[in-house]
Amino acid sequence: MRIALGLGNPGARYTLTRHNIGFMAVDHLAARRGVDWQHREDAVAEVAEVELGGQEVMLVKPQTFMNNSGRAAAALCARWETKPQDILVVFDDFLLDFGRLRFRRGGSDGGHNGLASVLEGLNTQDVPRLRMGIGSPPEGEEIIDYVLDSFSPEDEVEDLFERCEKALEKYYAEGVEAAMNSFNGS
Repeated sequence: MRIALGLGNPGARYTLTRHNIGFMAVDHLAARRGVDWQHREDAVAEVAEVELGGQEVMLVKPQTFMNNSGRAAAALCARWETKPQDILVVFDDFLLDFGRLRFRRGGSDGGHNGLASVLEGLNTQDVPRLRMGIGSPPEGEEIIDYVLDSFSPEDEVEDLFERCEKALEKYYAEGVEAAMNSFNGS
């Protein structure tokens, strides 16, 4: 089973915050394909199955809160006998300009606590990921306040979700190299 693991925090307080862009991206995909989310207690997550790039993909929103996402990732791997390399983690990155997408095959967590939890939970750094640029906080604003705030009116969030959808289609159809070549530079 291939898995697109959107990172975020459950609950109304976090729904439209920058830090929840991973949740928002997989929500967009589920809505576009007309599928409903189902709560899976055994995976500590909400899941929805879709077709992307000609493959069956499970969209996942862990319900463990961002910094404990590894718990859900480990439960998913155990439940569906999935390898960590078959999980694509989708999450926010304030070090990337708003709207930039960046695929990576694996590597360190880059200081992102949600990704750190996933890597720890899966006991490997060989987990593909898609970083979604949310832009940097204005000078003087704390990072935590910025990421837990809503997007600005000038942020073209819907356009970003459309590009993310195309990027995921490419990733699942042709692999990480093709997705990197098509989307990392723009």
